[in-house]
Amino acid sequence: MVSLPILALAVASFGIGTTEFVIMGLLPEVARDFDVTIPQAGHLVSGYALGVVVGAPLVAMATAPLPRKAALLALMAVFTLGNLACALASSYELLMAARVATAFAHGAFFGIGAIVARNLVPREKRTQAVSLMFAGLTLANVLGVPLGTALGQALGWRSTFWAVVGIGLAAGAAIALALPGGMPGTRGGLAREFRALGRWPVLRPMLVSTLSSVSFFTVFTYIAPFLLTVTHLTPGGVTGALFAAGVGLTVGNLAGGWLADRSLMRTVLGSFMGLIAVLVAFALVAPFAGPALAVLVLWSGLAFALVSPLQVWVLEAASDAPNLASTLNQGAFNLGNALGAWLGGTALTLGAGYSELPALAAAVSLLGLGLAATAVARPLRPSLAESQGR
Repeated sequence: MVSLPILALAVASFGIGTTEFVIMGLLPEVARDFDVTIPQAGHLVSGYALGVVVGAPLVAMATAPLPRKAALLALMAVFTLGNLACALASSYELLMAARVATAFAHGAFFGIGAIVARNLVPREKRTQAVSLMFAGLTLANVLGVPLGTALGQALGWRSTFWAVVGIGLAAGAAIALALPGGMPGTRGGLAREFRALGRWPVLRPMLVSTLSSVSFFTVFTYIAPFLLTVTHLTPGGVTGALFAAGVGLTVGNLAGGWLADRSLMRTVLGSFMGLIAVLVAFALVAPFAGPALAVLVLWSGLAFALVSPLQVWVLEAASDAPNLASTLNQGAFNLGNALGAWLGGTALTLGAGYSELPALAAAVSLLGLGLAATAVARPLRPSLAESQGR
């Protein structure tokens, strides 16, 4: 049974996930409204991701002394106000600025939330607790993104952001009511944590996190035009496909947490190997609606099976610097989001077709697999080797 505090964190992550991902389903509407190209509209994904990257260390330092509950509530306030600014933006530039401002709350929220979730359960269930918190993020893709896309297509993209403001208010109330107090922040330890982050065993899983996100967002940023032009779905069909992908994300996330509590590195390596195979298949079957939909669901599940294991890998490697490492790994994920959106957009600008993006993403996943494999070949921390199920 899911505890109420973790459920409250999941509600908040649902709101954050919705605002992060829903823009991908609205790229055609935003591009048309502001008279920009779809690749230019895709920079709104990159802008949000870079806001997480830049904001993560700054917000981590600002919120470190605060009790965990107070920090999470402050971050939800920033998130809600940022989405209000998105709904009111009168130009592409103002929308970009509002997206970046909203993103400042993202990394610190998931970083602090992951630590809180782990501390609420026994050690043998820690990855599952993190995956349950992230379940809100994946459910955002089941419900938030397709419904937000449909709402934006019917009533204009601004209506989607107004809906997210409401989710932010509900999430803040859930945290205020359900999360226990008495969880202190960090005092006087940030310098030590920054020094710990310079170690290769800590940096390596962060780099793997970045590569996993580059691979995913190279394709997923442009999934709406991909499905419209390559798979030839209708706008309603795109909404249905995003819903199916969200189911895959949710199941994959929960499965990844369960498997990683049994063998962390086998889960990471197996997910990467599956991703490579599935992305190659996606490139081949993309013009055929039925097979493409099946592969889309499987690809989404494998991609998000990596999220909580990679977060816990970082926390295990940085056991003496968990606060900053947990937050910065969210920056690493979102750096990958930005680079993936940029890589896909650059490929399209240079003349590649949407159907070629999965092969490009498969190459990035191969790099991630190779880097992760070096940790198994030569583990540098005994405690990490034990957590890998060796």
